[in-house]
Amino acid sequence: QVQLVESGGDSVQAGGSLRLSCTASEYFYSPYCMAWFRQAPGKEREGVAAISTRGGSTYYADSVKGRFTISQDNAKNTLYLHMNSLKPEDTAMYYCAARGPNAYCTGGYLQYRALFGYWGQGTQVTVSS
Repeated sequence: QVQLVESGGDSVQAGGSLRLSCTASEYFYSPYCMAWFRQAPGKEREGVAAISTRGGSTYYADSVKGRFTISQDNAKNTLYLHMNSLKPEDTAMYYCAARGPNAYCTGGYLQYRALFGYWGQGTQVTVSS
């Protein structure tokens, strides 16, 4: 059973930057699809970015392209979300999610949170104007 723990959420002003981290409880010897989702109050949880642990292909929601970068450090079993040029509409609880083992990863998976079987507890990001 994979466990995911997020950290790095904070309150920042618009235009600022944050880096979120997600540490997995085990090393992914087989391919996983790792992703960040977010959920604002009163809204559906939405996919933000995804990365394939085998090969490192990345995928982004249109709303964050050019501002957010997803990356991984396999030696540390850690996933990152680098967020720049933050906007008030980025305010949400951010969740790390994993799909696997032996999972493909495509941008389309960001539309289907049910495909991800492992979730962290979330970390809050608040952006003030």
